[in-house]
Amino acid sequence: MAKPHSPVKKTKNGVLNGKHEQTVERTWRDDFHESFEETPLIAAMYTYLSYIMLAIFGHIRDVCYYYGLRHAGQGTEPEIKGFVPLYSSWENFFLRHMYRLIRDSWDRPVGSVAGAKIDILERVSHDHCWHFELTGKRLHVLNFGSYNYLGFGENKGPCVEKVEEITKQCGLGIAASRQDYGYMEIHKELDELVADFLGLEAAITFPMGFATNSMNLPCLVRKGCLILSDDMNHASIVLGAKLSGAVVKIFKHNDAKDLEHKLKESIIHGQPKSMRPWKKILIVVEGIHSMEGSILPLPDIIKLKKKYKAYIYLDEAHSIGALGPHGRGVTDYFGIDPKEIDVMMGTFTKSFASAGGYIAGSKKLINYLRVYSHSSVYSCVMSPPIAQQIIASMKIIMGLDGTGEGQRRINQLLINARYFRRGLHKIGVIVYGNRDSPVVPLLIYNPSKISLFSRETLKRGLATVVVGFPATALIEGRARFCVSAAHTKEMMDEALRLIAEVADIVRIRFSRLPLSHFCIDDVPFPKESS
Repeated sequence: MAKPHSPVKKTKNGVLNGKHEQTVERTWRDDFHESFEETPLIAAMYTYLSYIMLAIFGHIRDVCYYYGLRHAGQGTEPEIKGFVPLYSSWENFFLRHMYRLIRDSWDRPVGSVAGAKIDILERVSHDHCWHFELTGKRLHVLNFGSYNYLGFGENKGPCVEKVEEITKQCGLGIAASRQDYGYMEIHKELDELVADFLGLEAAITFPMGFATNSMNLPCLVRKGCLILSDDMNHASIVLGAKLSGAVVKIFKHNDAKDLEHKLKESIIHGQPKSMRPWKKILIVVEGIHSMEGSILPLPDIIKLKKKYKAYIYLDEAHSIGALGPHGRGVTDYFGIDPKEIDVMMGTFTKSFASAGGYIAGSKKLINYLRVYSHSSVYSCVMSPPIAQQIIASMKIIMGLDGTGEGQRRINQLLINARYFRRGLHKIGVIVYGNRDSPVVPLLIYNPSKISLFSRETLKRGLATVVVGFPATALIEGRARFCVSAAHTKEMMDEALRLIAEVADIVRIRFSRLPLSHFCIDDVPFPKESS
């Protein structure tokens, strides 16, 4: 449920994001606002009914395909005598008979830089989304789907110029791993800059964000260890936890009370069968959740870490660059010393408009990963132009370019996130997440409405991302908007107008919460944005 509104502190630069002073009169909770409105009963009923009908008609189609009464538009697995099916499963059934019907809402080809506006290549299907063909037409639309939080996804400016220079100097690829003549001066500069930016002793960077989690978690924990993982953690964390061999226990999303309960229970009972104490306990959490738009209550997690002598692994894929008065993530947002976090992980694919990931912490931790990380030893190093894009954008964020452009973008992102979220609440739709999060989920629920919303917004000039089961709970299908510092007030107003228009068509004005909970009138728009 929504939490009551309290005034926002200001500075001469605008709204102060995340500088929470720990005093008796005021704590971080007083300025921490999240909303997770319950699913309306009628929406839940219609959603369940829709999936039941889709499953029934899917089985009828399969019977028709089996007896040759209907031709399958997609190759199914051939039957081989004596062999069990290799990939036929419920997932395959779901893809053919549920996802396929609305597949035009995903995988849309892009024909331009993914900035505040984007070119979508129009495509059509003449066989109910089994196959697509391009029409040759480009749709120039507003982009509220890319993770371009600070607006560095652009094809001009200082970052692009630096990338061009390094491409001419070093080429596009190294064709070697970090330990086999692949580690260049630019990679050393990037590692040191990341550590400096985060305020930690050392950092190591990797060419792939997903592998940063999946290949490094097994280096930190193994059999005899315990991982306490948020139940909404990213698939890369889930895979890394499985590969580690450690026991994995799940706690409710961002729920410190449930986490403490699981910690107590695990410490009391110890390892399964042997009852021996755990070799180590690792709490794995995310700064901003990419589907819920929620922000981790980090002060509560740190208290539990100290109380129960556990380690914290913090994934800042979406929060680094997007949270805090200096863009340094969730620790910066709450005013917490980053050294309180044992393993700091993040990616460069969002705020830095590049690719890859990093892990930062103590020198001993990073030296250990340099030797034992599969993602470091067995993969090629990051491409020099990719590394240069990160360096150039990070220096702007840190103010090392001699301008205030980085700080302006950080402030603008906060203002845009609050402004856009407030506008959605005014429309009367159900919106999840924290008011300071640039990830803004709008709940749609029904699978048919998900596709209709996507098609109608694109038709009117707005590119959005829609998400359904299994990426969300069955009855929590949604549109996920990503706000950027590159969005102007006019762009957001136009997007909100289009969303309000489509909301009437799709009939998703389900919210019953009072507007006063979210009407943050003390967030001004700076002159340069209007």
